[in-house]
Amino acid sequence: MDMVMKLGSSSAVVIFTKSSCCISHTIETLIRSFGGNPTVYELDTHPNGKKMEKALIELGCQPSVPAIFIGKELVGGANEIMSLNVRGKLKQLLLRANAIWV
Repeated sequence: MDMVMKLGSSSAVVIFTKSSCCISHTIETLIRSFGGNPTVYELDTHPNGKKMEKALIELGCQPSVPAIFIGKELVGGANEIMSLNVRGKLKQLLLRANAIWV
């Protein structure tokens, strides 16, 4: 779990995903549409991917991917990100995390 938390706080936006997950790709595209440049870890290709996936599940991510950290905090998965976007709060969160600039 320490590895996931360390990686999750290594950049303004971090996405844990799998290369075959279309929802993860959609979330990455959404964040990029605001001008963000997320760090992406693909668990199915990462040497410690299985351990990282287990840690994400222990942190409450169900399903384990996508798991999104913004501003060194675990925001959650696709549902949380989409909800923030629909409510107009995702952009403010990205701004506060210095992930994007106006």
